[in-house]
Amino acid sequence: MNALLDFITILFSVLRDVLPIAAVLFGFQIFVLRQPIKHAARIFSGMIMVVLGLALFLDGLEMALFPIGRLMAEQLTAAEFIYAGLQQLPSTIVWSDYGWVYAFAFAIGFATTIAEPSLLAVAIKANQVSGGAVSTHGLRIAVALGVAVGVSLGAFRIVTGTALHWYIIVGYIIVILQTSRAPKSIIPLAYDSGGVTTSTVTVPLVAALGLGLAETIPGRSAILDGFGLIAFASLFPIIAVLAYAQLGAWWAQSRNKRQTTTASGLQESHLRNL
Repeated sequence: MNALLDFITILFSVLRDVLPIAAVLFGFQIFVLRQPIKHAARIFSGMIMVVLGLALFLDGLEMALFPIGRLMAEQLTAAEFIYAGLQQLPSTIVWSDYGWVYAFAFAIGFATTIAEPSLLAVAIKANQVSGGAVSTHGLRIAVALGVAVGVSLGAFRIVTGTALHWYIIVGYIIVILQTSRAPKSIIPLAYDSGGVTTSTVTVPLVAALGLGLAETIPGRSAILDGFGLIAFASLFPIIAVLAYAQLGAWWAQSRNKRQTTTASGLQESHLRNL
């Protein structure tokens, strides 16, 4: 009964949030463009599905994703797990003792990004617009690796308690340097790739992981250290996609150079034989 009441509360909250969007869309269509709404029945049924889907998704977050993210963080940082077999627990935190935390952060960052529907949509469109030059799978894997590295580095920051801004400053310096050297056609897509990762699947689990780590590691503050992982998940995909494009351009140039060298060698050999 309580679960049903919670879902109804979430449903009304989603409906309240969606109604202004619908009012703007339909208001412009009717009062500004002065055009009838085509396929009205399909549009309204789609709006109902959106509201129900969002409500179910938010309810699922509260029931499953947030709790499991925090539970994993608590279990991985428990002294019984980290220092199993030791008779006496160390008095200070050593960052190297939390290797499984970094491994889990890497794995969850990669897995959630691969499953991110917004990234899949962007990758498909990029593949279509580029005529196949941008690989759908290559882009998704590059972004997923960027998020994985970013989330694991963010977990390291929480464990060590170091300042967030230094990581972000250094990261954006790297992005600026890469931007000046990367192929111009990939730069807008790389910057968009950082945004699409912070969406429906990645954000809940990453946020829950960060809060769980900050609440269970001694000396850490949930409000100061628990947040910031999503910033890493937005920044490092940009670095990864730019690096992916730069490596691809370097590989293409090297291959063309080898082919040119081979062709020149064959031509010289042919001339000598003549």
